[in-house]
Amino acid sequence: MVALLTAMIDPKDRKYMLLGLRIAGDFGATIAVPVVIFVIIGQWLDGRYGHRYFFTAFGFLVSAVISGIIITRKAKQYGKEYQAMDTRSKKEELKKE
Repeated sequence: MVALLTAMIDPKDRKYMLLGLRIAGDFGATIAVPVVIFVIIGQWLDGRYGHRYFFTAFGFLVSAVISGIIITRKAKQYGKEYQAMDTRSKKEELKKE
């Protein structure tokens, strides 16, 4: 199935699609990992100290802030990478003409 989809994609567009998939996977992991870690720690602390959900909610908020900071940095990095790819593609097209 993947080979069929790859064959249907224009080679010029392939690098953009791969970048998009890499961004989606990277952003997904960047959001999910801190949430899971901080919520698990929060639940453990809530159980240990007898709170209902205080540490869990606090852990979720901390993970949201951390994820937001990391996503912002990565978005800037990926933006630069996209611009570099776009510039290279335009230069290659000009050379062909």
